[in-house]
Amino acid sequence: MTAGLQTIVYPVTDLVKAKSVYGALFGSEPIADTPYYVGYRVAGQDIGLDPNGAKKGMTGPVGYWHVEDITKQIAAMVEAGATVQNEPHDVGGGKLIATLTDADNNVIGLLQP
Repeated sequence: MTAGLQTIVYPVTDLVKAKSVYGALFGSEPIADTPYYVGYRVAGQDIGLDPNGAKKGMTGPVGYWHVEDITKQIAAMVEAGATVQNEPHDVGGGKLIATLTDADNNVIGLLQP
């Protein structure tokens, strides 16, 4: 069961410039501002900037579907033909994220709050 696509993360190479551009777009300051992640909340949507995204293999923005049980969701998706790209890992506060790919190599992000 999913709570919907609620988070999107953009890989960026220059966090200072990215904060300036996205801050201008959103008309607001970030709600999380660290050297490893900058986060905004816009109209109920979480938007993140990841300066290490390229090192993690991100080639573009990744949408994260919020799920109740990330392990169970991954198992169901793998059984249906998805491939795990990045195993679940804690990104702070007990929040788990993982990425999978579909048969066309589209990246699907999962997030367990």
